Amino acid sequence: MQYILVGCPDTTVCAQLQEHLSQDYVVETAATAQECLVKYKKRKYDITFLDITLIKSGDNPFDANSYRQALQEFWQAFPSSQIVILASQEDTRAAVAAVKAGAVNYLNYPLDPVEVKFIVDDIYSSLIQESELNYLRDKVLHDEFLEMTRTASPVMNAVMEKVKSVAPTRTTVLLTGETGTGKGVIAQLIHRYSNRYEKQFISVHCGAIPDTLIESELFGHEKGSFTGAVRRKLGKFEIAMGGTLFLDEIGTVTPAVQIKLLQVLQDKVFQRVGGEENIETDVRVIAATNEDLGRLCEQEKFRRDLFYRLSVFPIEIPPLRQRREDLAPLVETFLKNLNKVHLKRVNGIHPLVMEAFENYSWPGNIRELENLVERAYILETSPILTPESFPMEMFDQNTAAAPVNFDTSLSLAQVRKKGIENIERSYLKELLAAHKGKINAVALAAGISTRQLHKLLTKYGIRKEEFKTISAK
Repeated sequence: MQYILVGCPDTTVCAQLQEHLSQDYVVETAATAQECLVKYKKRKYDITFLDITLIKSGDNPFDANSYRQALQEFWQAFPSSQIVILASQEDTRAAVAAVKAGAVNYLNYPLDPVEVKFIVDDIYSSLIQESELNYLRDKVLHDEFLEMTRTASPVMNAVMEKVKSVAPTRTTVLLTGETGTGKGVIAQLIHRYSNRYEKQFISVHCGAIPDTLIESELFGHEKGSFTGAVRRKLGKFEIAMGGTLFLDEIGTVTPAVQIKLLQVLQDKVFQRVGGEENIETDVRVIAATNEDLGRLCEQEKFRRDLFYRLSVFPIEIPPLRQRREDLAPLVETFLKNLNKVHLKRVNGIHPLVMEAFENYSWPGNIRELENLVERAYILETSPILTPESFPMEMFDQNTAAAPVNFDTSLSLAQVRKKGIENIERSYLKELLAAHKGKINAVALAAGISTRQLHKLLTKYGIRKEEFKTISAK
């Protein structure tokens, strides 16, 4: 059911609008601005017809700023309500000022039923379009988010199964893993699939906030509670009410904050700094750390009871070196995102680069991979990311880690054979990349038959399809 509110001291006008619109909408009335605001607290009104006299200022009746201040009360009570001004012919200039201040339109007395219907239909049409755009925007963000969490890794699939299980619950989650493994992304994924999806997701990097401010940042403070507290401040637990609070690097918080966190998790209440009032909270907490909290408990640097409260459902995020199957999907996702915000297009990555990636240890995990890809993207002048755009040490390491080596237990003939195989493999990969996986063109360039080429590809386990996708993505 769609509701419309008419705020006007003239009961005749209210009755007219009820008559014009009651067949399609529920129309309610109010005689004063204050009565409108009271009704706002009880029901959602898509459209509010507001007589100009209810918000008109005697000091400057044509000043848009004065109307903006008056309308602000309505928007604070219900931000999405569309306000249409009702005004006499003499007050047209004031109505125009109100529209400049943010009202969606105005109507002059006497009201024309056709004009009233036209404005209402136009507003609802705009609301539907906006709703559709929001849906599409959310869908795009949703799809992008899912793409970021695509995985071909068995260990990461196990993590995703845990995420799916815990997301719909209210349970506190503790994410552990090395820096750069994507703990923040997993926290957002849990929020997205929870019943708190429409509420706020607030992220706090505990390690980046000074010890003297972390308590105020999380729980807020009262005016005068400490030097510089010139006004009351709401903390993240209040701002995230009904939603999810992500506490990153939880192992860095002070003992005083640990005590208050324990109180919140146990009793669902807290006090602002300098305050005595108990404030109830409904917040789902997801914490993350790259430290061993169990060891910190043994060293008496972290409260054991808080550790137990946080780790109701622990999820360990594996490092990138343990999920190398995800290197290609991650690179593809990063390139897609970069192509959206830059004018040039880079649609793939050279096989030698992927080979170097697979042999690299990735101490900085996914964050390091993303930074390397972005740097290479900026430097790259060809349609794919080539070795020249990456730090040479990656390839030095790759060469050092290559399976061919000078094993003195082998004969010279065996060493020569392995060296030739390594050269042939690299040569064929280069040709396939240059000719986008086209077998006939590669065979011609190599001076061999397509049959010979197929035999070599089979021998070295090279798939031509991998090189076709480099240009097709």
